[in-house]
Amino acid sequence: MSEEPRTGADILYLPRWRARGNRLGAHRGRDAGGPGTFKDQVPFLREPDARRLDLRATLRDPFEGTYVRRFEARKAVEVWALIDLSASMRFRGTADRMALAGALCASLAASATRIGDGFGLIACDAAIREELFLPPTRSRAGAALAARRLAGAVPAGASAAGLVAAASRIAGRPKLVFLVSDYRWPAALIERVFAGLAFHDVVPVVLADPAEAEALPEWGLVELEDLEGAGTRLVLMRPALRRRWIAAEQERLAHLARLARRHGRAPFRLAERFDPAALSRHLLGA
Repeated sequence: MSEEPRTGADILYLPRWRARGNRLGAHRGRDAGGPGTFKDQVPFLREPDARRLDLRATLRDPFEGTYVRRFEARKAVEVWALIDLSASMRFRGTADRMALAGALCASLAASATRIGDGFGLIACDAAIREELFLPPTRSRAGAALAARRLAGAVPAGASAAGLVAAASRIAGRPKLVFLVSDYRWPAALIERVFAGLAFHDVVPVVLADPAEAEALPEWGLVELEDLEGAGTRLVLMRPALRRRWIAAEQERLAHLARLARRHGRAPFRLAERFDPAALSRHLLGA
């Protein structure tokens, strides 16, 4: 079953920090001024803006001070999708992983640009795939086109090491980063990628598939293919080996969850079909 990119529902997100910058947007900012939510009252000499005089606060002051209202500025942020294109992403069970990634990016692109945020995309295998790179844009059409290109990309790399370079490319002001992969990387690479993104608000999105576990029989010969180039081998599956296999997979995911929480957010599991509402609940509840 293939998942087609859909943009029918917005993804709702709140960065874990207050935004800074000159561009007005939808998120709480660090600075005061301009249109926004009421913040507090301060003496006129601290914020000499006669347009924001607060007559009630001024009249209440026994020392006859003059007060103005301050408002919390609303700012735009950058939303980035960093996508793993290593060969393990070719796996197809109940869903197509690249179609799921494309559906997620299409919804992210529409949601971000609709509220004035920038959307950028970097896809990587062993290096950054420059033909799929999208610098941050507020153009809905441009962001949607990049998401469609991604959905049709063919994962082929022997590793996802290019994500380390991707983390360096988006260094600077904090960003909201969706790190999308099946996370079948060496533990050292996972540590390096998360360390490189430590300054940002990172949302790990784990592309999973129930068919991976269901494909392992209790007994029988199983031909296993390493999609990242190590070839195939024939394994005699038996109950004890199957239990060890499943336990190792559970420990891999538990280690990823511990590492992700240490950097701020629990992973979001994306399997079978993309549901924007489920991702929104995850983001707002984190």
